[in-house]
Amino acid sequence: MSARSVEHVIKGERRSTDGPAIEITDPATGEVIAVASTADAAVLEETVAAATRAYESWSQMSLSKRSAVLFSFRHLVATRRDELARLISAEHGKTFDDAQGEITRGLENIDYACGIGHHLQGSYADQVSTGVDVYSYREALGVVAGITPFNFPVMVPLWMAPIAIAAGNSFILKPSERDPSASLLLADLWAEAGLPAGVFSVLHGGADLVNAILDHPDIAAVSFVGSTPIAKHVYQRASANGKRVQALGGAKNHAVIMPDADITEAADHLVAAGFGSAGQRCMAISAVVAVGTPEETSPLVKAIAERGREVVVGPSTDPRSEMGPVITPQAAERIRSIVATAESEGAQIVLDGRDLTVPGYEGGNFVGPTLVDNVPVTSTAYTEEIFGPVLVVIHAADLDEALEIVNANPYGNGAAIFTSSGGAARRFQRGVQAGMVGVNVPIPVPAGSFSFGGRKDSLFGDTHIYGREGLNFYTRAKAVTSRWPSSAARPAASLAFPSENDS
Repeated sequence: MSARSVEHVIKGERRSTDGPAIEITDPATGEVIAVASTADAAVLEETVAAATRAYESWSQMSLSKRSAVLFSFRHLVATRRDELARLISAEHGKTFDDAQGEITRGLENIDYACGIGHHLQGSYADQVSTGVDVYSYREALGVVAGITPFNFPVMVPLWMAPIAIAAGNSFILKPSERDPSASLLLADLWAEAGLPAGVFSVLHGGADLVNAILDHPDIAAVSFVGSTPIAKHVYQRASANGKRVQALGGAKNHAVIMPDADITEAADHLVAAGFGSAGQRCMAISAVVAVGTPEETSPLVKAIAERGREVVVGPSTDPRSEMGPVITPQAAERIRSIVATAESEGAQIVLDGRDLTVPGYEGGNFVGPTLVDNVPVTSTAYTEEIFGPVLVVIHAADLDEALEIVNANPYGNGAAIFTSSGGAARRFQRGVQAGMVGVNVPIPVPAGSFSFGGRKDSLFGDTHIYGREGLNFYTRAKAVTSRWPSSAARPAASLAFPSENDS
């Protein structure tokens, strides 16, 4: 079977370029299934110019017409969700059901954007001075860009583009080169929904294209989701160029399990949150803080291991699969290396998935569910984001010590507590340094009307992504002070600020 061609979308048309080709492989087999062409600075320049022209008319379109496009786009995404899910599964490797779930979360963000007429309502103050009124509103920035990761090739673009576009901006998407095909289908759906050509564009490329986006003077804002080192680079370089930036970095999401928690329920949720999507979620639980004595915590470790052994690992094409491969051979090797290092540092491998082989898919990037107990807080397995199906267990005597462990970690994306105590839950949610907190919920991703973002090394910039904060990011405020004096009562101008008696 010949590899598919993955083109750019520029001015509403698919187009290939002469840049170096990027091979896209099936993570379950290692076979090349598609080839993407890359965009250079000249292609970016053309795309930004077209996006600027499109913005000038799109931003002046009525809110009701923009909203109609969003409603149509939402319907098309829902109607074509199976097709989108198959593209995700083929290039990412996640199961079809998991890909479907990703699209569902993306639809929530389109739902929010559909209400743009309500969200952009301004404020008005009548007669602030004699014959003077003041009102404010928010308007679009212009051309904005999104740089998105491989782990959610549909959901993360839908965190960004619907709100940015509904607010009146043009949007340029630079998807991950690992699984870019779903972006092209999204572009098709935008066009079918009635979005004018040039308002949504797709460009493929690597670091050179990213840096060109960060440097381009006509791109007003950049949204990024990815690893912390790249997020920091994006934030520093783009903000130095005068752009608005929201750059979401890595994570080390913790789940604190109190002695009074339901062990069976906690273990089930930890396995799902830690091994789902092969651990390649920015909100995956990767660190379990077991609170209590060894007698109290050993049943938890045993229950996680037992449930983890039951997880069916295989290709996304097998409906029995609950977990697929990791994205690349290099990612698989890095995961195995980190686990080996933890073992050499004294940690115990309770469940070892490093040598897993899926019959018939020996060329795939498979790593099985792995559970490592008694991991030192100085170990790489704890300090770094593994981004694989590995749960590490740290022990704490009480909730105060557990909070100290969580808060000392450099990441602050998400954190959860499992407990039957309202007091412990409240102490945790108020004391933990994380942007998203779950109480008996392992992956506390907020609904689309709220926002998503962390703290510390998990977020660079002032705002979270999507929801009200996302809308504020893609718009800026304008305040208007107006007076319409009659010719018979025209007040005299003054060189001084108006005083109380002049009002």
